[in-house]
Amino acid sequence: MTQAMQRWSYSTGERGRNRVRAFVHPNTGTLFLEYRSGGQRKRKAVGTRDRETAKQQADELAAKLGRNDVLYPESLTLATLFDIYLREVTPGKGRRTQQHDRYTAALLLECLGGSRPVATLTRRDWEQFIRWRRQRGDPRQEGRAIRDGVIGGDFAFLRAVLRWAVGSGLVERNPVQGLPVPTESAPNRPVLRQEEYEALLQAAPAVSPLLRLALVLAHETGHRIGAITQLRWSDVDLQRGVIRWRAASDKIGFEHETMLTPTAMRALEQARADHPAIGDAWVLPHPRHPTQPVTRDVLQKNLGRAEIRAGLPHQSGRGFHALRRKFATELKHIPLKDLCALGGWKHPQTVLTCYQTADEATMREALATRRTLRSGSQSTH
Repeated sequence: MTQAMQRWSYSTGERGRNRVRAFVHPNTGTLFLEYRSGGQRKRKAVGTRDRETAKQQADELAAKLGRNDVLYPESLTLATLFDIYLREVTPGKGRRTQQHDRYTAALLLECLGGSRPVATLTRRDWEQFIRWRRQRGDPRQEGRAIRDGVIGGDFAFLRAVLRWAVGSGLVERNPVQGLPVPTESAPNRPVLRQEEYEALLQAAPAVSPLLRLALVLAHETGHRIGAITQLRWSDVDLQRGVIRWRAASDKIGFEHETMLTPTAMRALEQARADHPAIGDAWVLPHPRHPTQPVTRDVLQKNLGRAEIRAGLPHQSGRGFHALRRKFATELKHIPLKDLCALGGWKHPQTVLTCYQTADEATMREALATRRTLRSGSQSTH
């Protein structure tokens, strides 16, 4: 390392108030930020060797120190941490994820207390929250028990907040790192069968004109019903045969385009012919408030009515998400990367563990096309 590299540093902010220095470690070449907090000198790695990035992070940290957003790690409370996270991170997520963030933060604060210092959280606190959550049940549906998967989602939020806090220099360590999370041994994930889908399609028009289009789009695109309800006509390109899924309306903030099948194209063309609309008009407008999109609750209630009209016995969990599982299972013969792109999944492991199911037809086909391995059929290296 040259002498010039050893000497490089960049300082910003005011001395005694929010001074931050970016510098190169003379032995390793690693970039660090140095600042004072709580009367102590603090240091954290930049995470890259790019000096412009180091300067940008130094400026951002100095600005936070100047606004008193960066608090002493030993005195940072849960209420303050959640307030910062909900202001700075949550707005960049999808609508339903934002709702989940705010709801889960409120639950954690109610149980553990907003004045609780983050650094003092222990395994006993987490186990206390699990017991409290189970005893309390679901406040939104009286009498309904809380599944382990829901508590796992609460923990995922807390873990994400604390991981972000560590990276932002708000706390020294993640106090819940490595704690056990309740998991469901046999989660209820039914897959809608083709005959059931066809029966619902036939019953849908008598229930609601929106329901049939929602069913077709869920079946043909494999996307979440929450993302489908947020579609605008400006997202639909019938000439190119593609549809755009906005990050703001996606649960995981994944903006992407997918191809439309002929069936989906015909359904959309018919919907536009029945109710001419362009631009930012909703593809699925609310029946009573056309300037707003239809809600998931309205569609779910209509799906239940269609289920009764179609003569299908009720099955817990057989909602619109069962169509997403149908999509993933019926297309499991294609490369996993392509399936993720078509259905809007970011992580292939999610498809394998939560959406695809084994089926007899696929297994029989695999056995029928099994190739015999003979001597000389494998190349040697």
